[in-house]
Amino acid sequence: MRPRCRKTHRRALSLALLACLASAPATVCARADHEQPAARTDVSPIAAHVAEASRRFRIPERWIWAVMRVESAGDVSAISHAGAMGLMQIMPGTWAELRARYRLGRNPYQPRDNIIAGTAYLRELHDRYGNPAAMLAAYNAGPGRYDEHLATGRPLPRETRAYLAMLAPMVGGAQQGGLASAPADALAWTQAPLFPRHTAGPSGAVTVHEDDVADDAPAASNAPQPEPRDRLFIPLSGQQPS
Repeated sequence: MRPRCRKTHRRALSLALLACLASAPATVCARADHEQPAARTDVSPIAAHVAEASRRFRIPERWIWAVMRVESAGDVSAISHAGAMGLMQIMPGTWAELRARYRLGRNPYQPRDNIIAGTAYLRELHDRYGNPAAMLAAYNAGPGRYDEHLATGRPLPRETRAYLAMLAPMVGGAQQGGLASAPADALAWTQAPLFPRHTAGPSGAVTVHEDDVADDAPAASNAPQPEPRDRLFIPLSGQQPS
């Protein structure tokens, strides 16, 4: 495909997804147990990839749409100042690991592969931390930064708290505070099964306040260990992936 054609194709995908996201708030914010992927499929081909990722990794479609909307606003070619790529804003190091693990293609901006990778990462983080709020916080701030928060009580970056506040009404209307903790082993998630059996909810909840002093380093990525990056996680309700 010639560069001009590729650019035109990418712009068309971005416009189609933006149109879909613009019509999605009611669907994203709804608490209904039964979602309607068929309706979205008629609007955007991206919906088929979201439905596939949701089925494969047991992450609600509305969570995927919400993360995409906040992370990239539906821009297929989005790239952050920190280097996060595509619809789900995946850091290069994270993409390399997920691409190998799930046998994805070479192009991190390809919509299906980017959505599959981002959703797989959400699943891994949910299995590690046990609740949606912590999952989102680690996705945005990075597992290393979130583990540091759990171990030391250091406030999450202001950017992460703002990220969680935006996603809360989209993912389930959770209140600020109450992020559940997990053992602060920065490499534990790389050694555990992808879908471990869920046990009783972890103890030792921590509270995040809007007036906490911002960290000396801003949140910037969702790269996994051993190089923790800054990304956001949103305090959600106790809702679990379906």
